[in-house]
Amino acid sequence: MYTVRPVTAEELLGAAERLGGLLADSVDGGASVGFLAPLDPGAAADWWRALAPEVGAGRLLVWVAYPEAGAGAGAGAGAGAGTDAGRRIAGTVQLRPASTANGRHRAEVAKLMVHRADRGHGLAGRLLAALEEEAVGRGIRTLVLDTETDSPAERLYAAAGWTRVGTVPDFATDPAGVPHATSIYFKALAAAAHSPGR
Repeated sequence: MYTVRPVTAEELLGAAERLGGLLADSVDGGASVGFLAPLDPGAAADWWRALAPEVGAGRLLVWVAYPEAGAGAGAGAGAGAGTDAGRRIAGTVQLRPASTANGRHRAEVAKLMVHRADRGHGLAGRLLAALEEEAVGRGIRTLVLDTETDSPAERLYAAAGWTRVGTVPDFATDPAGVPHATSIYFKALAAAAHSPGR
């Protein structure tokens, strides 16, 4: 029902307006992802464009999810064969590997978002699974993230095998500006299997 794949810096720039729409939808829906409501879609698109240099340098990895052709209104609009240009973006997630010499085995998960029209189909879990598979392949063994305490996201992370470390009171505000506690999570990943001699 959905295609999940990483994007290049060039693809990110081409998708910035659609990603901005997804970000604005998430904020309007109450997601605590670093922005206050109402979020202007143009400003949201600019925020995505500003990430392109980091994606190009490999300091940030971004995945997007597209509805497969015929899987929803606008799913294939403007899309040519073999391209995702113009297709509606249903979800996204980011992975930021640590840059310090003693932390190259870990990374932070951020900005896991699914459009409100696409929730309830397991898409957030698929985005996380794609991210974790890539992390293992890169030798990353520890993932960390934070999320609003008592939010629906906490149930997702618990079901996906994440461990809650604790909470920080009034760590961030929701989109309306009301402070909430934040929960810190980690997940230990299994090392990638390598055949002898590799």
